[in-house]
Amino acid sequence: MTKPVIGFIGVGLMGHGMAKNIVEKGHELVVMGHNNRAPVDDLVSRGAREAMSPAEMGRQCDIVHLCVTGSPQVEALIRGPDGLIASGHDGLIVIDCSTSDPVSTLKLADELSAAKMVMVDAPLSRTPKEAEAGTLDTMIGADAETFATIRPVIECWAGVITHLGPVGLGHKMKLINNFIAMGYATIYAEALAIARRNGLTVEQVNSVIAPGRMACGFYETFMKWTLERDPEAHKFTIVNAHKDMRYLANMANASGSVNAVQAVVKNAFAAMEASGGGEKYVPMLADFIAETNGLSGEPE
Repeated sequence: MTKPVIGFIGVGLMGHGMAKNIVEKGHELVVMGHNNRAPVDDLVSRGAREAMSPAEMGRQCDIVHLCVTGSPQVEALIRGPDGLIASGHDGLIVIDCSTSDPVSTLKLADELSAAKMVMVDAPLSRTPKEAEAGTLDTMIGADAETFATIRPVIECWAGVITHLGPVGLGHKMKLINNFIAMGYATIYAEALAIARRNGLTVEQVNSVIAPGRMACGFYETFMKWTLERDPEAHKFTIVNAHKDMRYLANMANASGSVNAVQAVVKNAFAAMEASGGGEKYVPMLADFIAETNGLSGEPE
């Protein structure tokens, strides 16, 4: 049986590893570059070929992955004058691996369906390290037939694959996941600041939390910055965290949900971005909250 031709737009920190695993596991791969040529050139050296536009890629491929910043970029790649819909490729499957706004995703699914194409949402969990290893987690929204078609391709780059149901559920679940994570980050940051103002050191806080029931993988990576000043611990920017929390607020509003706690979490990241810290990473929220409490960002 002939393997489908796979396209990949967005070969950055996460996308490069995903695309590398697709081509190395025997699929014909088409990629589209952006400003950074290095990952594109690397994938071409591994056997991929390059497309100059989404429409060109859509005409050449059976399945196209998108792994970009968010919904505005996804919308442009799909709806644009030289976008995927303009390819006119009946049966094209578009897999959005970005963390996107589900309200937008569902509108795009309808537009793709009208063009005889299919939308799938398959956002990601874990880090670029797992992307390179081909062991990411993904949560998928797709009809059962489409999921069966794409699963062998997803297995090239994911270790844990959860099919949640129809299109849209993947992005909804991803935002819930990120809300919990960013909620932890906000609580940890504030708790550390309050502790320090009351005579406790971060080492003392960690000595109680780390071995106890309140510890988790997210706590460990978050605290690596505060305890070890390791900037590589969790490379997820404040800008992206704030964007995701805006998307969740939009989802909550669209469903009439009460989101009082989520608004507080969103505003913590909004404040840090507004202060000029948008390109810093999520664990560095602890420094920002410390400074708003009149403390040094770096613990004594």
